[in-house]
Amino acid sequence: MDTRDKIDGIIRKHGYDDYKWIIPSEIIVSQWVRMKCLYGCNEYGKTATCPPNVPTIEECERFFREYKSAVIFHFLKAMEKPEDRFAWTRKINLKLLKLEKDIFCSGFEKAFLLFMDSCNICKECREKKADCIEPKMSRPTPEALGMDVYATVRKAGYPIQVLYDYSQPMNRYAFLLID
Repeated sequence: MDTRDKIDGIIRKHGYDDYKWIIPSEIIVSQWVRMKCLYGCNEYGKTATCPPNVPTIEECERFFREYKSAVIFHFLKAMEKPEDRFAWTRKINLKLLKLEKDIFCSGFEKAFLLFMDSCNICKECREKKADCIEPKMSRPTPEALGMDVYATVRKAGYPIQVLYDYSQPMNRYAFLLID
């Protein structure tokens, strides 16, 4: 059994079927994404896994290039109330952490998950990584690492667009880097 077949088996065992393999060197990293964090995101400087508590754009780009394989997980969901998003994404992020652990324990020591939404593992996030209550579970979002999620998932053939109304279904994406 080759590596990809082994990982596909683990992914399916966890109940995921809407995912695609990509080559991490093709992930698009852009400075504009960090600027959107800096100027426009309410979590900037307020969480341990968001800027400025993450590496520089150059370090992030180098990080992605260290991997040979990655998986994009696609989640489609409509919300009645915007605030419901966080409970839904928290539940999925916790399940994805179990998947990451299973892949890690299967011999892929570099397995690293990027959450589809802010970490929000804890009810209240600490502002500094050093003060994080769950450092083994906390993970950044792709955007925190400068990934242009729009361009990257479109390149992989997935749908994504800017939403103007919360009644529209969201296309959300998590990434698992594997080597």
